[in-house]
Amino acid sequence: MNPRNIDRRRFLKRLGPGLLGGAMALSMGRYAAAETGHDRLNFIFFLIDDFGWTDLACYGSPFYETPHMDRLAGEGMKFTDAYSACTVCSPTRAAILTGKYPARLGITDWIPGHNRPFAQLRIPAIHNQLAHEETTIAEVLKSKEYACAHVGKWHLGGDPFFPDTQGFDINVGGNSLGHPPSYFSPYKMPILKEGPEGEYLTDRLGDEAVRFIEENRNRPFFLYFAHYAVHNPLQAKKELIEYYQRKADPHARHNNPIYAAMIHSVDETVGRILATLDKLGLADRTVIFFTGDNGGLLPNTSNAPLRAGKGSAYEGGVRVPLLVRWPGVTPPGSVCAEPVTSVDYFPTIAQMAAIPVPNESVDGVSLVPLLQDPRATLGREAIYWHYPHYHPGGATPYGAVRKGDYKLIEFFEDGKLELYNLKEDVGESNDLSQQLPEAASALKQDLAAWRAQVNAQMPWPNPDYDPTRAGLRMR
Repeated sequence: MNPRNIDRRRFLKRLGPGLLGGAMALSMGRYAAAETGHDRLNFIFFLIDDFGWTDLACYGSPFYETPHMDRLAGEGMKFTDAYSACTVCSPTRAAILTGKYPARLGITDWIPGHNRPFAQLRIPAIHNQLAHEETTIAEVLKSKEYACAHVGKWHLGGDPFFPDTQGFDINVGGNSLGHPPSYFSPYKMPILKEGPEGEYLTDRLGDEAVRFIEENRNRPFFLYFAHYAVHNPLQAKKELIEYYQRKADPHARHNNPIYAAMIHSVDETVGRILATLDKLGLADRTVIFFTGDNGGLLPNTSNAPLRAGKGSAYEGGVRVPLLVRWPGVTPPGSVCAEPVTSVDYFPTIAQMAAIPVPNESVDGVSLVPLLQDPRATLGREAIYWHYPHYHPGGATPYGAVRKGDYKLIEFFEDGKLELYNLKEDVGESNDLSQQLPEAASALKQDLAAWRAQVNAQMPWPNPDYDPTRAGLRMR
């Protein structure tokens, strides 16, 4: 007997009638998910790869054209202080699907990661897949007869850890790769049938997502649409590149026509899905999430006014756009400044679907109160990050905590602390650690206590440390 099945049965047993009406139950009138029939909510979760905080017009870009993403903001809620669970992709993806911090999961770098044998610190090993023992939001929804589809990037393990072993009925393109060999067919990717020569991957994934919605219009569904775009390699359709070349200003913060063209194609898939929901009469009972897996990659884009980008401890590495449209619940055009993070989506979707989740199952907090009222608060003390690795962009191992307006970064090589007031200094240009030593010390203690709670693995001094070869990398 498969032990994975035993674990799942135990979990489903815990979701029995005795838990209904508990902390996760909804009392939201006609917007609560019904157990049967066509009133149950559908869920679409867009996850864009390496998508920066300002990579949308509605977040301030004058160059990128994102009318359909902007429509989500106009019809739903925009979050100003949303975060990814990690500064790189695999850990964030694991956190979204399980509601657990990457440190608790043992997935703290992109899979399979890399090693620097002569760096100052030895880095801990990571799990090279999302364990079958972990319960995903797809498995939770599937237990309530949802149709579940994964479309796009997986990057949480190879066979036999593909999406169809983690609760998804359909897997289109999800494999162990972190990026496609090519955005144009032939793609040369496992688990993706080749399209006509020259077909564009972003368009193809949009086709597959629309097909899934159409085929499941008469039952509740969960579409996890994890675009490969806008991750390298930078490749886009010729006519779109030429369009953005004509409007590019070399002195502007956003001026890469290929990157802009890739965003344009992603936005078109959002538009196609919105049009499909409208055509099928599903829009009023479909909740849409739209976010990124980490900060934008420099120099492909600029995250200004945020500091740095993907791989970094600073806001440019972990602050991401987040749009949520929940018709009839989220006030149209609303803006929420409450800090939220990747682990929150699991309990949020579960609550929306009226599926109770035992508190010990997740680290996240349901965002439903915020989606009802953007002025609400979650009562959460802090958000944490743990990245005990080196990044090719230059970042060194670190931990971080945001508590209220303050963010502390602890660099593991030398123990250096940096403290910022993000309300007054979103660009993290004024380190307050020397001016506010007691606050820095208290946050450091909070960070250490959290690491102990989630059993975070720490790096340790490297006996082979060689400053002249510290930057050398190997798999």
